[in-house]
Amino acid sequence: MKKRMMALVSMALAGAMVLPMAAMAGETEAAAAAADEGKVLNIEVWNEEFKSRITDHYPGYEKTDDTHGKIGDVTVNWIITPNDDNAYQNNLDTVLPGNADASADDKVDMFLIEADYAKKYIDADANVAMPLKDLGITSDNLSKQYKYTQDVVTDANGDLRGTSWQACSAGLIYNRAAAKEVLGTDDPAEVQKAVADWDTYNETAKKMADAGYLMQSTVNDTYRVYSNNVSGPWVQDGKVVVDENIKKWVDDSKAQVDAKETTTAELWSDDWSKGFYPDGKVFCYFGPAWLINFSMKADDEKSIAAQGGWGLVNGPQGFFWGGTWICAAQGTDNPSLVKDIMLKMTTDDDIMKEIAQKDSDCVNNKEVLKALASDDSGSNKVLGGQNPYQMLADGAEKVDMSNISIYDQGCNEEFQKAMKNYFDGNASYDDALAQFKSAIVEKYPELTTD
Repeated sequence: MKKRMMALVSMALAGAMVLPMAAMAGETEAAAAAADEGKVLNIEVWNEEFKSRITDHYPGYEKTDDTHGKIGDVTVNWIITPNDDNAYQNNLDTVLPGNADASADDKVDMFLIEADYAKKYIDADANVAMPLKDLGITSDNLSKQYKYTQDVVTDANGDLRGTSWQACSAGLIYNRAAAKEVLGTDDPAEVQKAVADWDTYNETAKKMADAGYLMQSTVNDTYRVYSNNVSGPWVQDGKVVVDENIKKWVDDSKAQVDAKETTTAELWSDDWSKGFYPDGKVFCYFGPAWLINFSMKADDEKSIAAQGGWGLVNGPQGFFWGGTWICAAQGTDNPSLVKDIMLKMTTDDDIMKEIAQKDSDCVNNKEVLKALASDDSGSNKVLGGQNPYQMLADGAEKVDMSNISIYDQGCNEEFQKAMKNYFDGNASYDDALAQFKSAIVEKYPELTTD
């Protein structure tokens, strides 16, 4: 609140008193709505991310301790269940179906979901997430958002059942020093030519290997790019189908591993992240704004990020990675407050800009990103002063979510796990594929693989 009040004072000095007054009015309206509803707002999450966004940006929120806050006279209760071993989803599966019958103070009011399992919770038959129209949220309210962020949480009837403040379009993050050494330039336009499609990318990988660099740290770096660009869903008419673009990932990855142009290290492992430092000798990673800003060791002065040594280009194919969606739980006794939180946190221009500038999120607002793309404040130190917002905005327009399904998380995880044996030379492709099929049938007995 202190930072927000400082910002309001600054705008007042600039003669922009209307916006602060509107914000204060919004706080009053939210508090009034909350006063007529439940006295406890229960929010189910798997980590601290959304809590920090609310704490820092939602008007009128007062933190009381690490898991509680106040909005007016409503107590906000943060219920944090980590994702490990599917614990978060297991918790949702326990509490959401009977939520309408829960006692007032125990009702879940809001819960968060990720794209990999979103379809499970926004399903019309499951009916555990409220259609936004039932809260009074209209398409006009959400008109500045990117289409793909709405496709993720649209049910079979065409009803939206969630909303997000993030647009996690992604690109290829390249080592500028390696680009200068091997390609003769670190200019994004020229680097893009060297990674414009997978065939060109693979040719560049050979050049990087000759110079002592891994093209990317691991085969798992490229997987999401291929899997975001499939021609059909993992499951079709009850049968698991390995898409041609997934098979191309297998073929390209096997060739790179055999040529020692990449590794089979796990994402987030020490072997994967060694390329965040110059001695790690890795040319590129693939990821969105959050990977650049939060995961590449920018706080370590020895890292490439701290030296502003990365650049960003589109890469061979557009893709997205991550994102968090807010859902209103069926049975909530705080619908007005939930609506206000959704609207302020995912549609308010001023709050969206605050989040982009303070938290380095690529926000789900076309107009805000357009403004940031032409603003010096949009330049990124990690990227050597490059402004990534226009590229990320363009990428968000191109993301296609038509092939997502409720089986994506399980299929993607099991496929990568099985193929590691093939890449490492411990199994043939057919044997690895059989391992994948066996694991999928065990995980999803209702599916067939042949």
